[in-house]
Amino acid sequence: MRTITGTVTSNKMQKTIVVTTHSYRVHPKYHKKYRVSSKFYAHDENNIHQIGETVTIYEANPMSKLKRWTVTPPATK
Repeated sequence: MRTITGTVTSNKMQKTIVVTTHSYRVHPKYHKKYRVSSKFYAHDENNIHQIGETVTIYEANPMSKLKRWTVTPPATK
C-alpha cells in the first residue's frame, strides 16, 4: 500500500480534500534543483481535516473520476 504525506490545500467538496505534495528534482542539463508539486484528491469521510493540516493518505480503489486516495484515520490512544 503506497502512502503519501502532504498538506491539505482545499476542503470545499463534500467528503473530499485536495492534498498537495512537493518534491525536488534536478535538471538534467543545468544540474539545478527545482520544486515540483502534485495534487491528489483524497476521501475524507467525516470532513474533519482543515486547510493547512499535514495528512497522510493511502492508495485505495477508485471512488470517482479523480479520487483514488483515502486519508488515514487519526491515531487513537
